[in-house]
Amino acid sequence: MGLATVHGIVASHGGIVRVESTLGQGTTFEIYFPRLDAETTNEPLVETRLAPGSGRILLVDDEEPLASLGQIALERLGYDVTVRTSSVEALEAFRAAPHSFDLVITDYTMPNMTGAVLARELRGLRPDIPIILCTGFSHAMNAQKAHSLGINAFLMKPLVLRDLAMTIQRVLAQHTPVSAPSYT
Repeated sequence: MGLATVHGIVASHGGIVRVESTLGQGTTFEIYFPRLDAETTNEPLVETRLAPGSGRILLVDDEEPLASLGQIALERLGYDVTVRTSSVEALEAFRAAPHSFDLVITDYTMPNMTGAVLARELRGLRPDIPIILCTGFSHAMNAQKAHSLGINAFLMKPLVLRDLAMTIQRVLAQHTPVSAPSYT
């Protein structure tokens, strides 16, 4: 798990990560969470079912474990998922068949090509493709900047399945697909 992902998880729970590093001696990470003043209960969580989805998603994340977990989660929601752990390979797959995807979900921070650059390249090939951009922690990207780049939705990692599912459904519902050109 990358440090950005850990920071995102800790921050989402109101905590902080403290780092101390001494050259030649190592690095110490301390994680602090707020103390709970209220008594916790052991009441069972109420399960809420997510509406099944349909469509073809190109999922791009350079961290293999996150890409695999994302694929499993999206397939359980009913989507047909193609995964790429390289933004360059994702662009090649999209370039080979741009109308075989209904949506692209991409990480922002990746080697060789950021998710924002990938989104721009994909839109150059197919301007109507809906894109969801995700990141763990970034000073360079936020929801407003993603929106100004034409990104349909922006999510912070760690991704919560319910939020992801609802965002996908919202983005796909707002999208009017352009049919593939026919060569008859």
